[in-house]
Amino acid sequence: MGEIFRGVKPRDWVLAGGLTALGVVLMWFNTQTTGAMVDEAIAEGSMVHTMSSRSLWMIPVFAAATLPVLWWRRSLIAVTSISVAAMALHVVLFGWVTRCGAGLPLAFVLAFLGALATERATAWIVCGLSVVMTVLVLVVDATIGPGAALLALPIVVIVFAVGLAARHRTALNQELAIREEELRQLRDERAAIEVADDRARLSQQLDGMLQERLAGLTTVAESAGGLPPTQAKAVLESIESGSRQTLDDMRDIVGLLRGDDVALAPAPTVAHLDTLLARLRTVHSRLVVTGDPRALPATVELSAYRIVEHLITALADQADAPIEVTVRVDADALEIRVNGQVGHSSELKAAVARAKERAKLLGGSVEVKVVKGRVGAVAQLPVVG
Repeated sequence: MGEIFRGVKPRDWVLAGGLTALGVVLMWFNTQTTGAMVDEAIAEGSMVHTMSSRSLWMIPVFAAATLPVLWWRRSLIAVTSISVAAMALHVVLFGWVTRCGAGLPLAFVLAFLGALATERATAWIVCGLSVVMTVLVLVVDATIGPGAALLALPIVVIVFAVGLAARHRTALNQELAIREEELRQLRDERAAIEVADDRARLSQQLDGMLQERLAGLTTVAESAGGLPPTQAKAVLESIESGSRQTLDDMRDIVGLLRGDDVALAPAPTVAHLDTLLARLRTVHSRLVVTGDPRALPATVELSAYRIVEHLITALADQADAPIEVTVRVDADALEIRVNGQVGHSSELKAAVARAKERAKLLGGSVEVKVVKGRVGAVAQLPVVG
């Protein structure tokens, strides 16, 4: 049973059901019309001929002409041929009855569906069959008579032309969609080529930077051989600072080579903490900076910013939950204190773990205490001279 209706869409049910219901109502009206009513209608001029039949068989025979529309997607020529044959049988069996009210809409629908056919031969065959259908409906129609064909046939042609225009527009839209997809693929290919060129350039820059930095560090290391301890320490500290900077630069370039989303803006520093706190929902956030404010190594500045960023993500950010961040810059260390109301414990543990990992990279530490829903975190980062 399911195979019979395979491919039939809901709108096909509506279309075929509407035509069939219209035909059933019209044929039922034919069976209920008495001779006196017909004579009166003829006298008034609303009918042109006496009805030849009032048989109930008019209903199923007419339905045989409309129901095949349900399968028009499978074979439109076959469906139209069956409908024309059923209408011809209806004319032969029942003669002068009223068919125009449901037969003409059927002919118009078939003409429009034929115009939508992708093959031109199919479209014109269905158009011809729709003309035959129109003639069969009107040739012995008791209400309007065969003379109405002069008006109905041009309407069939107009409906067919509208269907052709709709098919042409649909084809243009499909062609446009194909061209847009081709253009999108071309843009993607061009972007991929540009990315490959950028990566090749970045690879060359990375190689050149490494060669230059390593050569400079080697020269500095060799020069520290015969220096006094104090000067040698300063040289080693400069080597460490240069090495860390080289590592940060390598991470940025390698991130670009891997396709990561690397920000082009400068790396955030302690000076950006006020902006970070301003983005919170709470209106009671406060930043206090004490000590000797000066330019710190880039790794220390970035680590301090990230530690604060990690910690405040675990603090409740309601409007009435204050968050206070205190930064103190000493000669040899950077101390960060973050105080606020604790959120979910799982988020706090994850944030503390990330903060400790960041501090560990620089040889620092992070201590956290939770008392009655309040968090106090202290981070110590050594400052390279």
